[in-house]
Amino acid sequence: MNKLTPFLLCGLLLFGAAACSEGAKTSADAPNSTTETTASPPAAETVQKTQDDATSDVRKAQANSDIRAREQRNNVTGGDAIRADGDLQSEVRSKLEVNITKGQLTVDAKDGVVTVGGTVPNQQDLAKIEPLAKEIKGVKTVNVTAVVAPAQAK
Repeated sequence: MNKLTPFLLCGLLLFGAAACSEGAKTSADAPNSTTETTASPPAAETVQKTQDDATSDVRKAQANSDIRAREQRNNVTGGDAIRADGDLQSEVRSKLEVNITKGQLTVDAKDGVVTVGGTVPNQQDLAKIEPLAKEIKGVKTVNVTAVVAPAQAK
């Protein structure tokens, strides 16, 4: 047993040294930090698929489920009275992104007061902003500075 212990320790040290010799990468296809690559724009088909996915009912249900999960975690931890500004801002932005897909909105939160600015394509979407934002726990008031600006034809 006394001769086995040093052998095991040496083996463990050797294994650790071999494992640490490679540079850190998050995955096998991660770019090497020493090479420079230029980004190329995505293909039109890829962009269309991404937009379709972002506006799908599955994505909408997923985002709403994520918001409910955040609310439940917040309730479990007892933090439902006071919310961080960044957390409110993020949740309201997520809620608006999936429910008002063609809007270009900005969200700011400070002490429970949420301000939503930007543009939406129609009056119905503008009217949805305040009720959607108030669904998020911790939002006290909503100031909507967004305006209706329909898309212009090219």
